[in-house]
Amino acid sequence: MKNKILTLLISMFCLNLTAAEPSFKIGLLKYNGGGDWYANLETSLPNLIKFANENLGMNINPEQGIVEVGSPDLFNYPFVHMTGHGNWVLSSQEADNLRKYLIGGGFLHIDDNYGINPYVRPQMKKVFPELDFVELPFSHPIYHQNFDFPNGLPKIHEHDGKPAQGFGLIYEGRLVCFYSYECDLGDGWEDYEIHKDSPELHLKALKMGADILQYVFDRQQP
Repeated sequence: MKNKILTLLISMFCLNLTAAEPSFKIGLLKYNGGGDWYANLETSLPNLIKFANENLGMNINPEQGIVEVGSPDLFNYPFVHMTGHGNWVLSSQEADNLRKYLIGGGFLHIDDNYGINPYVRPQMKKVFPELDFVELPFSHPIYHQNFDFPNGLPKIHEHDGKPAQGFGLIYEGRLVCFYSYECDLGDGWEDYEIHKDSPELHLKALKMGADILQYVFDRQQP
């Protein structure tokens, strides 16, 4: 499995990014526990993919994949996005699968959609008992890709009025999971009719999402 995902990541950058066929697909993570993993299903990731393809010259499949956390298909996706408002629970098999995926070169972006926060750290402890989330400094490269965010994550939705924060799990020097908290990037990526965010907020959310994608994919170049 590890070799499979590393081969996929390397192949992405050996392909001509202007080729007719998309070079890879990113996934929305489906999980158990009762939380609404499908909260932003219709337009969130598709809008981000479209923005990244048009503005960063990426060649991502315009159709998101949906992948269960315990499935071997997880290893077909170099990047998976997770969101929701409620509970999520990892079985031991799912935690082991996710750990192997992340250690093998995969990347997980968890986006707090207001309500998932109490479950993030306990469940990820099952995946990496030896690791704790650390807040990434504003100087971290994830905030300074094609688009510059000198103050870190943009605040898209109010939630509890707390400042937006970006946390990471770092395994052997590599950021394997990025957790955007009190920010709601995924809602900001959605069509205007859903949340009626201003064009400015919508664009900020898309730019930050594109920076995350660029950071993840550029660091994998051979």
